[in-house]
Amino acid sequence: MAILSIQSHVAYGHVGNAAITFPLQRLGREVWAVHTVMFAAHAGYGPPMGPVFSAQTIRDVVSGLEQMQVLPRCKAILSGYLGDADLGAAVLDAVATVKQANPSALYCCDPVMGDVAPGIYVRDNIPAFMKERAIPAADIATPNVFELTLLTGIAVTDIASALAGCRALLALGPKLILLTSLEGDQTPQGHIEMLVVTQQAAWLVSTPKLDLNPAPNGAGDLTAALFLAFYLENRQADAALARTAAAVHAVFGATQAAGTRELALLDAQDDILHPRQLFQARIVS
Repeated sequence: MAILSIQSHVAYGHVGNAAITFPLQRLGREVWAVHTVMFAAHAGYGPPMGPVFSAQTIRDVVSGLEQMQVLPRCKAILSGYLGDADLGAAVLDAVATVKQANPSALYCCDPVMGDVAPGIYVRDNIPAFMKERAIPAADIATPNVFELTLLTGIAVTDIASALAGCRALLALGPKLILLTSLEGDQTPQGHIEMLVVTQQAAWLVSTPKLDLNPAPNGAGDLTAALFLAFYLENRQADAALARTAAAVHAVFGATQAAGTRELALLDAQDDILHPRQLFQARIVS
């Protein structure tokens, strides 16, 4: 089972492809990582140093995979941080190319645009690209609460508004929405939640919120990738949600124990595969 991942990469730390490749490989998934940028480290350490690759570079790499005739083995395409809408167009070209080779392949779009504390941290043309082109092309979208509001205009304050926002996003084209970083009025104190919504049902999972200061970068990248990998096994959204919550919580626990600002992926590798603490996804709609 191969996943084509098109997103950023760093030499030091764990964001983008550097956050998702090892965990997916530890789960036995083959990862074809195509980098949109190659930085020394993420912006949390200061202005990123390294090249931003062109849209043509992305197209050339995917064309090479096509010529090797391996794309029928690709079960999904995952996209994350995009430096510019031109790179996004190259991602959508890759999605079309893969789906031509394997019509059952899924496209999972992590619409990375910002978060509550920093606000929007992408170029001005990215939000419109996400709403008008990327989300309609996606089978799965994995926004955080800030990004869901940015895409739909619906402020998320509780389960009802979260469901409304996710259903508004479903109306744009995806078949499934994974909403992360949910802390609404009904969230148990000291917890954080994730919500999965399809046209048929919705499930919620709650996990203890660990004190991580500063919060590690790359958590959203990891969450989207793990959910996609688990969902591909049997396409059961509730089971994938519960497994994702357990694996991410295990990584956060290892990160807290290590006292590092980077995700402790090596320390948590066995728990990613077999988490010691499990969580139940309950149906809410």
